Amino acid sequence: MALSMHKDSANNQMDSSKYVRYTPEQVEALERVYAECPKPSSLRRQQLIRECPILSNIEPKQIKVWFQNRRCREKQRKEASRLQTVNRKLTAMNKLLMEENDRLQKQVSHLVYENGYMKQQIHTASAGTATDNSCESVVMSGQNQQQNPTPQHPHRDANNPAGLLAIAEETLAEFLSKATGTAVDWVQMIGMKPGPDSIGIVAVSRNCSGVAARACGLVSLEPTKVAEILKDRQSWYRDCRCVDVLSIVPTGNGGTIELMYMQTYAPTTLAAARDFWTLRYTTSLEDGSLVICERSLTSSTGGPTGPPSSTFVRAEMLPSGYLIRPCEGGGSIIHIVDHIDLDVWSVPEVLRPLYESSKILAQKMTIAALQHIRQIAQESSGEIQYGGGRQPAVLRTFSQRLCRGFNDAVNGFVDDGWSLLGTDGVEDVTIAINSSPNKFLGSNYNASMFPAFGGGVLCAKASMLLQNVPPALLVRFLREHRSEWADYGVDAYSAACLKASPYAVPCARPGGFPSSQVILPLAHTIEHEEFLEVVRIEGHAFSPEDVALARDMYLLQLCSGVDENAIGACAQLVFAPIDESFADDALLLPSGFRVIPLDPKTDGPAATRTLDLASTLEVGSGNARPAGEADLNGYNLRSVLTIAFQFTFENHMRDNVAAMARQYVRSVVGSVQRVAMAIAPSRLSTQLGPKSLPGSPEALTLARWVCRSYRIHTGTELFRVESTAGDAILKQLWHHSDAIMCCTVKTNASPVFTFANQAGLDMLETTLVALQDIMLDKVLDESSRKILCSEFSKIMQQGFAYLPAGICVSSMNRPVSYEQAIAWKVLNDDDSNHCLAFMFMNWSFV
Repeated sequence: MALSMHKDSANNQMDSSKYVRYTPEQVEALERVYAECPKPSSLRRQQLIRECPILSNIEPKQIKVWFQNRRCREKQRKEASRLQTVNRKLTAMNKLLMEENDRLQKQVSHLVYENGYMKQQIHTASAGTATDNSCESVVMSGQNQQQNPTPQHPHRDANNPAGLLAIAEETLAEFLSKATGTAVDWVQMIGMKPGPDSIGIVAVSRNCSGVAARACGLVSLEPTKVAEILKDRQSWYRDCRCVDVLSIVPTGNGGTIELMYMQTYAPTTLAAARDFWTLRYTTSLEDGSLVICERSLTSSTGGPTGPPSSTFVRAEMLPSGYLIRPCEGGGSIIHIVDHIDLDVWSVPEVLRPLYESSKILAQKMTIAALQHIRQIAQESSGEIQYGGGRQPAVLRTFSQRLCRGFNDAVNGFVDDGWSLLGTDGVEDVTIAINSSPNKFLGSNYNASMFPAFGGGVLCAKASMLLQNVPPALLVRFLREHRSEWADYGVDAYSAACLKASPYAVPCARPGGFPSSQVILPLAHTIEHEEFLEVVRIEGHAFSPEDVALARDMYLLQLCSGVDENAIGACAQLVFAPIDESFADDALLLPSGFRVIPLDPKTDGPAATRTLDLASTLEVGSGNARPAGEADLNGYNLRSVLTIAFQFTFENHMRDNVAAMARQYVRSVVGSVQRVAMAIAPSRLSTQLGPKSLPGSPEALTLARWVCRSYRIHTGTELFRVESTAGDAILKQLWHHSDAIMCCTVKTNASPVFTFANQAGLDMLETTLVALQDIMLDKVLDESSRKILCSEFSKIMQQGFAYLPAGICVSSMNRPVSYEQAIAWKVLNDDDSNHCLAFMFMNWSFV
């Protein structure tokens, strides 16, 4: 109850030492104002006293104190509510971790027993005289029996509910043994740390048939709502093309059995898509938990035969599902298990890591499900604010339509109306056409996109292998530097397809003309793994005939997988032209890029590796990098890049559009290859070395000059030379853990970098090829530039200067912090100034 003190006055008011109790009417009036404005100004408080007669006996100062107290109480209430929520989460997480600890203890006991059993078998086999019972055969047979049980069941008729219920109960038991038991040897994924605000505990399988992933997490939604979301697989599983429930059978225990047929997209153009024929069982446990479990129906499990498929490869879903348990105080604890066999032998060997990686499965299905549920939970609570007046469901629909349209283009299913067009003799780019727009009405296409006299959609697509290119880094570069690969003329043609009458000549002008892009954020997921944005492309005309084309265009763009620490994540950039109105039902024709990492091979260097100075210097073995970057910068990192661009065409211009699309995709592929080479973890190479400058020494000579000058100016050694070999100094300089780089010193020009060691190239996120395009003043921030300018005279007179900690910016516009830097003059053999050297110590990306 609010109280107030009033000073004594000549108007017979109460003594200032007394407290005044507000009447309910006064409190109600003040609360109404507080609801409109929690912090009213002095004028507003005086106006309140004038307009409310019941407040006339209260001084403005007391009104101010009341609002202060009211804001304080509101803050305390919110903080108490937040602490209660955190406490509930911690309590639930503690329960979850205790259960996980019990499961791990059971797993340890099981492994100890299994180890003893194997030792006994080995001892028995070694003591025996039978030649066919070798130690190896006994061990392998024991492992196979435990890891790949394949019980045979009699064929069960689809019309026999009892037979289906038996399969369902077996599926339930096997799923629970994976979710909470020790049926699978789970290994926690790196970086997935449990906590009240984390995505959850995520683990992947080790040494089991197929690929499997498991996750446990907390969400603030009730179990029934969670089950409803998870059953709608198309809303969160981006690779799901369709799910058809062909039969529903109720069970006597209140559950349901569903016979389902699901089709999934292929991630690249180099492999066939997969489909599944499964039984899904939904039921409740005695403790009130909901269970949704699923498995494929095969000849070994029994049950009805699924629909035939000619263009799909039938994959198998091993017992998988969701265990959803109510949480005290509201919310749910979710256990997710995904376990599938994708028939890896049916894909080319180079792509098999995509189908053998449990980490990729975890990112695409298991983690995606948890992230989607958490996203909807936060949207439901009102914690997420979106701009542009769009509802969250509408924005999610845009993201789904972009992904679905891109997947349709990559796969080009015959039943959607796609057919292949003849090649021009080179098989690098595939052209597919779709002249049946009616198949897409209400989906990704609209009849207004096609002229009345005939037309369709054309897709030009290609896939390629990339070596030593982090997918997240490549996609981020493509997003931020569109002008490096895109052609404004092609963008203009794509935008014109939204109009009633597109351009008559659908050709990209060679070289186009200048354009720039402005990225307008629209929405992002709570984990920031996906961004939805509008891109405005601004054209700049240099001649009167260009004015018609050089206008602003807009793209709806989806960018995902740009977190370099997400293991096994697919990086993707998908976009579609839109008009200025950007309606909720705007038609979309998506194009874009997808980069999927392949597990690094451990059987030596790739076949495409070339001999260069880096291999001579053994960069791979001697380059000491932080443990978190070992996989990212590994020279055996491979990935698959898929490119697909879609265009509309008129029938009489089909061949022209096809030629333009084929040429454009080849141009984009060439640009991406150049970008990939520029951003790949660099090697010191004679082929990819610094451009020759007048008077520029060879690498060995420059390394000697750098170390000699450092010793002359500072009186200490840059490093202790461990060998007297001719290239020993260069090797040690190249492998130095601090970033060392050299730049030119010219009176009438900005300093330009001419050399950097491996750490320097990593810090700048560039290569020796592109190093000389980077100027020093573009790397240092404003305060660092000011400090360098003030210390420059000292450097030139004394020979060196120490610079304090600061921030610089890489070529990818990422901030980099360093604890200290030192700059010194590099002198040649004649003691003349050759260049300026910098060493940035203990640097790291912010």
